[in-house]
Amino acid sequence: MQPLTLTRPPPRHVARKRFGQHFLHDPRVIARIIDAIAPKPHETLVEIGPGLGALTIPLLNLGVRIIAIDIDRDVLAHLTSLAVPPERLELIEADALAYDFAGLSQRLGQPLRVIGNLPYNISTPLLFHLLDQAHHLSDMHFMLQKEVIDRMVAAPNRKTYGRLSVMVQAKAAAMSLFDVGPGAFKPPPKVTSSIVRLQPLGTPLVSAVAQGLFAKVVASAFGQRRKTLRNALSLWLTDGDFCQLNLDPSCRAETLTPAQFAHIAQYLYTRPGSAHAAPAAE
Repeated sequence: MQPLTLTRPPPRHVARKRFGQHFLHDPRVIARIIDAIAPKPHETLVEIGPGLGALTIPLLNLGVRIIAIDIDRDVLAHLTSLAVPPERLELIEADALAYDFAGLSQRLGQPLRVIGNLPYNISTPLLFHLLDQAHHLSDMHFMLQKEVIDRMVAAPNRKTYGRLSVMVQAKAAAMSLFDVGPGAFKPPPKVTSSIVRLQPLGTPLVSAVAQGLFAKVVASAFGQRRKTLRNALSLWLTDGDFCQLNLDPSCRAETLTPAQFAHIAQYLYTRPGSAHAAPAAE
């Protein structure tokens, strides 16, 4: 396959601070990311924030089809300079925070493989938005701030374990792959980045109907980390409830696994007398 060429000089683009743009340029890092993604020829990948095409172009050269989503129309204009058939590269001007990935999956008739160098200023809400549609996703490979990924993959009883760890791991298996220094970007960020792989669980730890309760319980539990569960969850659980759940109320949130938080949410949803309890069978 011939490498891609330009149909015309691409428009000059300056990274925009309000979009959190830092453009990847290190070819060794790019090659490692592509190896981690392990794309197959003719496979469709959804790329969030393609930037100037650091990943897009080599992936297209491998025969991959790309659907690129970006809020910055100038970035997308840069990619239109590529001599590539429209069926190989689809450009969507949209805010990924509001984009309907489930609808895209249904249009394609398959779960999505999503990749991207996510803007660090919206990374956490964007992750939550994607995980809300996790059953339409096959896997995700993202570059994020290392501190964020360390929290995503943390195990209980670690300093970095918290709300983000629980919320992510309740829906996906998270693995930190490797770190990327600031020098791999233009302009260089002030932080170290990492690559993470997220693979949605076949069965999420929390049922869809209890997701709202789960999020509220986790937020309450980690709202003040030094509080015991008895104090942090006093609006939710009595000592009798802790006994039913086989949990020590004197423990703190960082000692519970995501599965234990899921168990609390499911218990609250079905507890007799709860406003969220399912109706009793006749």
